[in-house]
Amino acid sequence: MLFGAGGPLTPDIEESCTRRGIEVAAAVMNRAGPGYALDDAKLVPLAALDGALLALPFLCPLFTPANRRAAVAEASALGLRPAAALVDPTAIVASSASLADGVFVAAGAILAALARLGEHVLVNRGASIGHHTELGTFASIGPGAVLTGQVRIGPGAMIGAGAVVCPGVTVGADSVVAPGAVLRRDLPDGSRAAGNPAVILGRPRLSA
Repeated sequence: MLFGAGGPLTPDIEESCTRRGIEVAAAVMNRAGPGYALDDAKLVPLAALDGALLALPFLCPLFTPANRRAAVAEASALGLRPAAALVDPTAIVASSASLADGVFVAAGAILAALARLGEHVLVNRGASIGHHTELGTFASIGPGAVLTGQVRIGPGAMIGAGAVVCPGVTVGADSVVAPGAVLRRDLPDGSRAAGNPAVILGRPRLSA
């Protein structure tokens, strides 16, 4: 089951499930608004969750870490349990990498040796996660982002599409690296960086 089907990544997770031979039983709308399921018949309002659905494990398709964290907390309060990590079969994942529950690794992503992904991390299409890189819980990695070796991404941090984080750099908790940025030095908790080379711009402005 997908919890938070107002997230545009919902179809990507559905496609990965299809390629893995996994059926998505329902896509739960935990907020009012448009739904993004491939099959509208699978969209289920929160109030309609019944015993059978409540017994299923879930993944959350929301990209913004704060939104994903809130949705996971809501699902957990209902008694739902996170699914095991879902890795698209087109991704390349080192045998020594470790992935916690609730993780989604999208099509074409690469996870190098000894990469460690915490609970509910999201790695988008074509992202490259270098050796000995650690991603904290609820971190989000955008399409085509490159995290080179020994990078540390704090809990709830977000790396934009096409951004590059250089070797050994630490991105603090709840920080944002803007799309296309090249981050060459550590980024403090709760900060935002953009540009090449990236400069710190202050507090992040997160999308809905």
